[in-house]
Amino acid sequence: MKVKWKAAAAAAAVLGILLSACTSGGSRDAANYPKKGIEYIVPFSPGGGVDLVARAVAEYAGKAWGQPVTVVNKPGGGGAVGAQAALKGAAKDGYTVLADNNSSTSMLSAGLSTPPVAITDHLFVSKIVEDAPAFAVSADAPWADFKAFSDWAKAHPDQLTWTSVGPSGFSSFAVAEWMKAIGGDFSKSRMVTTKGASESAPMIAGGHAVLAVHTVAELYPLAQAGKIKLLAVVADQRSPFLPDVPTADEQGVTGLTVRWWTGLSLPAGTPDEIRAKWDALIAEMVQDPAFLEKLKNMKMEPAYLDSGKFSEWVGNESNYLTDLAAKYGIRK
Repeated sequence: MKVKWKAAAAAAAVLGILLSACTSGGSRDAANYPKKGIEYIVPFSPGGGVDLVARAVAEYAGKAWGQPVTVVNKPGGGGAVGAQAALKGAAKDGYTVLADNNSSTSMLSAGLSTPPVAITDHLFVSKIVEDAPAFAVSADAPWADFKAFSDWAKAHPDQLTWTSVGPSGFSSFAVAEWMKAIGGDFSKSRMVTTKGASESAPMIAGGHAVLAVHTVAELYPLAQAGKIKLLAVVADQRSPFLPDVPTADEQGVTGLTVRWWTGLSLPAGTPDEIRAKWDALIAEMVQDPAFLEKLKNMKMEPAYLDSGKFSEWVGNESNYLTDLAAKYGIRK
């Protein structure tokens, strides 16, 4: 009996040593992170707001850590394709990160009863930027202001076409909430699918759809060039970059709350030390004058939230959007 007990004790000791070695090895890997290049997946096409912010973050992180941070665009499925690649198809070692956004988190979860990527698949690191949505039509569109356009959309919902990356995309929720606010029939309007703002805005300029709802930053270049007309921004006050464009509230269209944001996430289960390193880096970055100048040039402003507050933010937004999606037929 003593021999068996000694053998069992020896086996347990060996197992303990192995587990300790694995744990300490994992801790060392996290402590030494990053030791190689990082892939930064953007689930949308190049040139959109998520992409622009991700490239600025990648440049800052690469310089700070002395390792290349490479942006890889993987559009499709309203953000689901890239989110799947980053959160479910990659190792949980911090060397694949996701440029996250409403469309790949709360909106994807709200719009699909069985989303390919769930909220619980995300380890939310930091919210970086929030931007006001703007409603854009072609430069020669007949509506002088947002109120007139809203009245037309309410009366002719079957003639309203609008662009979005998918049924669960940011624009889908913004349009649904707006139609709800004005008493229009969202179900009679029609979505035109695009790969993102860089494709959507030119479509509006060319008259291939009536409406695009994107961020101020994404629509600014074509608006300044006179190719599109911005009827309203959805914010508490006018954008400092478009001071001549009134808010929706100013024009009597109230109750619009959908906002655009982007941040950074890791696959759930990534070591907390790695999450903390990214969060600390981003907290420093949003105070860096050079990074802030880049945002200003993009017509964006920082809206940093740490991991805990970011996770809470997404949870609250997801609850609201799930109710909206169920009520207006977005949820599939």
